[in-house]
Amino acid sequence: MDTRLNRPTPSDREVDWNKNKVLLSKTDKKGTILYANEDFIDVSGYDEFELIGQPHNIVRHPDMPKVIFKFLWDSIKSSENIHVIIKNMAKTGRYYWVVTDFKIVADTDGEIVGFFGTRKSVPNEIIVKFIEPLYKKLLQIEETSGIQASEEYLVGFLEERKKTYMEYIDHLIATGKDDKNKISKGLFSGLFEKKNDSKK
Repeated sequence: MDTRLNRPTPSDREVDWNKNKVLLSKTDKKGTILYANEDFIDVSGYDEFELIGQPHNIVRHPDMPKVIFKFLWDSIKSSENIHVIIKNMAKTGRYYWVVTDFKIVADTDGEIVGFFGTRKSVPNEIIVKFIEPLYKKLLQIEETSGIQASEEYLVGFLEERKKTYMEYIDHLIATGKDDKNKISKGLFSGLFEKKNDSKK
């Protein structure tokens, strides 16, 4: 018998929640929810019994590009902890943005047995200025050309900034800036600066 719940219809309204709260959950290695703290339950809008035993993607928002989760799982398979910015969807269909830190839970033999997720709010201006436009573009590429094309775009986007995904997220949260133009100071940027100087 399939006990999975029906997916809500997405709303363009944000969940009204206390953004000082920290949302915690624990899953097995397949992403099935084993535990969720009270704050996670409150913000998700589900009752505890509705969450436990369900796949964690019960709160996944359709605006999320699949490539972000591919990056997440690739890091986890390499036994690396990772944090990502994710748009989640509550039971009401409303959305909430969080930066989620995923820590690997391993047994005494070092085998991955599950994951512990810690979620905090993300400043709204970072979402509006940087994350939403990037994710929207990745989603459009995925819908048109597939996840591989989306991944190649994201790799190029990060290479231009000389950062990994996590470094880019950390930089945005720490500074509130993309700083794309300040990072690439190689041969070509030097030549362009000289040309501009000669015109003065």
